[in-house]
Amino acid sequence: MQNFNDLPEDVVLEILSLVPSTDLTRSCRRVCSMWKDLTDSPTLWKTKCQRMGYLPKDYERYPSDWKIYYRLCSLKKNLLKNPCALEKFKHWKIEENGGDRWKIEDLPGEHGQNIHDEKVKKYFVTSYGSCMKSQIIDLKKNGYQDKLMDIVQPEIVIKDWFAPRHDCGSMYIVLVRLLSKKKETIQEFCPGPVYMEQWSNAEWKEMTHTFRDYGEGVRYIYFQHGGKDTQFWAGWYGVRVTNSSVTIQPENLLA
Repeated sequence: MQNFNDLPEDVVLEILSLVPSTDLTRSCRRVCSMWKDLTDSPTLWKTKCQRMGYLPKDYERYPSDWKIYYRLCSLKKNLLKNPCALEKFKHWKIEENGGDRWKIEDLPGEHGQNIHDEKVKKYFVTSYGSCMKSQIIDLKKNGYQDKLMDIVQPEIVIKDWFAPRHDCGSMYIVLVRLLSKKKETIQEFCPGPVYMEQWSNAEWKEMTHTFRDYGEGVRYIYFQHGGKDTQFWAGWYGVRVTNSSVTIQPENLLA
């Protein structure tokens, strides 16, 4: 029987590309020096990226590190839970619940419009008193190890969708903080209140921000949003929010 190590290198690489990444890094690279070199090879991780469809169709350049690019692609997801109210208020901490309190409604809602994404069916709506809710994301629990965050410092992209009713003015607020292990603020995005006038077109708008070059020590992400109506009408005439997301992006290969 032929020894595995006697196989041509390209054959061994093809076989290793089928092995789960955790097994490659934790087990395979410890077998021998040859396997260590192969599991650290950019060719292996490029092959895995191609196999998983992680490369954009018309990518213009290679990533600076294929292994890190694969890792970030494999981890990428919305780190906020229940962003579209499908599980009521599960995973959200209600920090302020003024007026007639937070409520969940079906799109498009009274005097409202549908959002761009047909998959989004519900939204959270505020009242005449301040309504704020939040989540804290533990990066390590989501697979983002300290070393990865400190050395690579991948882009952290925030997106949030908000809309007023047509018949009532409202105010929207979002606050995002990158936090240390002790939950001290390292960097913050706080654009200030957005005011929407009565008799607007009730169109959904996106608030977005990208954190870059934020330095070492980011271990948590604090996301808070909400608002109220500006005419103090009883009921749920305040700003509507849904489809919020926090994602950590792999390197952009199209730029």
